[in-house]
Amino acid sequence: MNIDLSNRTALVTGSTQGIGLAIAADLAAAGATVVVNGRGADGVAAAAAELRGRLPDATIEGVAADLATAEGASTVMAAFPDIDILVNNLGVFGSTPALEISDDEWRRYFEVNVLSAARLMREYLPGMTARGWGRVISIASDSAVVIPEEMIHYGMSKTALLAVSRGYAKAVKGTGVTVNAVIAGPTHTGGVEGFVAEMVGDELPWDEAQRAFMRRHRPQSLLERLIEPEEIAHLVTYLASPFASATTGGALRADGGYVDSILP
Repeated sequence: MNIDLSNRTALVTGSTQGIGLAIAADLAAAGATVVVNGRGADGVAAAAAELRGRLPDATIEGVAADLATAEGASTVMAAFPDIDILVNNLGVFGSTPALEISDDEWRRYFEVNVLSAARLMREYLPGMTARGWGRVISIASDSAVVIPEEMIHYGMSKTALLAVSRGYAKAVKGTGVTVNAVIAGPTHTGGVEGFVAEMVGDELPWDEAQRAFMRRHRPQSLLERLIEPEEIAHLVTYLASPFASATTGGALRADGGYVDSILP
């Protein structure tokens, strides 16, 4: 499948590392002009430089802004008013005992993981519909449907993100614009190798260690290994392409079979 996203501009929020950076790279490799985003100018510059080094023919832009705030969103929209592909990847996560989650934490998780995406959809979708083409993909999590006891606030935010995505898909029906969410499973991102070593010991080679970790601590996974960020990125790039023109309002799983359900 030859995915050609040339003449398209993509904004990937929270894309200076991890899944976001992998998505930015995959979209750029498919020919899109990619806007990298993070809160700090140094991080954005470093990520953009890394992508240019890996993909010398790609067009990589960058914008530093905190998209959990209305001011940050205004900064991005002023710099890049016309976006064809919006990837809502920005998110925070962490574990807190259920009865210790404060009001401020509930608000923070909603503002970062949900409101940042809803705000950008509200602002960018009119331009997409006017042009008759656009793609919005929001990165959710298996925690949206398998709420973790130690991360209820995170799970709540990702469940809400699925609802927001479905609702906006209805709002732009029949326009040529699609809105979808990707349910990502346990993924090999920064810091996870140290966490795996803590859980299963540091004497095993990485491939064996991650498989042992998944069997013992994430037994729901049918993949029995961590997902690589690039594997999430491939699904996002497909959804951003013309090949996915009949897929909208969906919650598509790249979870390694972690969610024990036929749907979504």
